[in-house]
Amino acid sequence: MTFELLLIDDDEGLTELLGNFLSNQGYRVLAANDGKEGVRFFFEHNPALVLLDVTMPQRDGWGVLERIREMSEVPVIMLTARGEEENILRGFDLGADDYVVKPFSFAQLAARIGAVLNRADSSLANLETQLIQGDIKIDIPSKRVWRDNKLIHLTPTEYKLLVALVRKTGEIVTLEELVKEAWGEKYKDEIGYVRRYVWHLRKKIEPDPETPRYIHNERGFGYRFLPPEVQSPG
Repeated sequence: MTFELLLIDDDEGLTELLGNFLSNQGYRVLAANDGKEGVRFFFEHNPALVLLDVTMPQRDGWGVLERIREMSEVPVIMLTARGEEENILRGFDLGADDYVVKPFSFAQLAARIGAVLNRADSSLANLETQLIQGDIKIDIPSKRVWRDNKLIHLTPTEYKLLVALVRKTGEIVTLEELVKEAWGEKYKDEIGYVRRYVWHLRKKIEPDPETPRYIHNERGFGYRFLPPEVQSPG
């Protein structure tokens, strides 16, 4: 299968060189040089993956990513000179699948593209319709979550963490496993991210985040999802 990639970046020299390199790697590459054109190309061509710069005219990468995520879960890799943690986390919160800081090697990026596409294929192959534990219900195709039949609005990162925990209900999920599920293999050592996002997740699904009913901290190991009705008395 030949995958079509959409490269959205206002650096025309980069798009030409990178486009040629990726074409030689067996991909079909479509390039847009501003955010507005990128959104139009995305909806016209329905690519398998998007490579998206952050700083662009017409519409920046954040706006493009938000527009894409309104309609599609296609994999998106952010390409940017902004390597600060707050920008990386913002990208993940908006639904990016990976984040590559400029300058980067084309070979490194090609490896990332392959990994993200493989992960997306694996997720589709193992697609479940629903996950239900206690009064938590997760609809996988629509990525929507309910508690007590009330819709809860989660960010993409919060959603990925919740799914990872619910899929292993009753088991300890290590911090390293949760990082891999939420942000990918290369962030496996950034376990500080997990604690921050678990707190945000608890504030949305727990009746009292200070006394969790669902997501339990197993100190020194990770977290465990356990519906209240299956917990031992006391």
